[in-house]
Amino acid sequence: MLPSPHMTRALEQAEAAAARGEVPIGAVLVQGGVVLAADSNRVIELHDPTAHAEMLVLRTAAKALGNERLDGCDLYVTLEPCAMCAAAIALARVRKVVYGAADPKGGGVDHGPRIFTQPTIHHRPEVVSGIGETRAVELLQEFFRARR
Repeated sequence: MLPSPHMTRALEQAEAAAARGEVPIGAVLVQGGVVLAADSNRVIELHDPTAHAEMLVLRTAAKALGNERLDGCDLYVTLEPCAMCAAAIALARVRKVVYGAADPKGGGVDHGPRIFTQPTIHHRPEVVSGIGETRAVELLQEFFRARR
């Protein structure tokens, strides 16, 4: 499936992460067609294990809107969010999550703990997978192949 303009931007963010030596994951948060935040993994740069692309865009957008709830926002991310990011997405009340590549080992949406299906989660965003998947997988494979 061809990526949307927002997923294309997330993929560009992932490429930027790879160029900095970070795991190539990018994210874009949109509300009403307007990009509120775009970023990529910065775990190494910030010495912060929580500096995943998703967490960074959630923080930036919440601060810009002056609200911890991101009602009506859609998140585009190149890799299936992990459990930490999925829980934060639910807490932020993000409307929709669109991701590229599935993550059978570390994913928390359609794999692993499947955070949005847990009875303790009060908000379940719509989830669309496979958008921009080919490029997202290529970026991850290239990155890890170069390090082995």
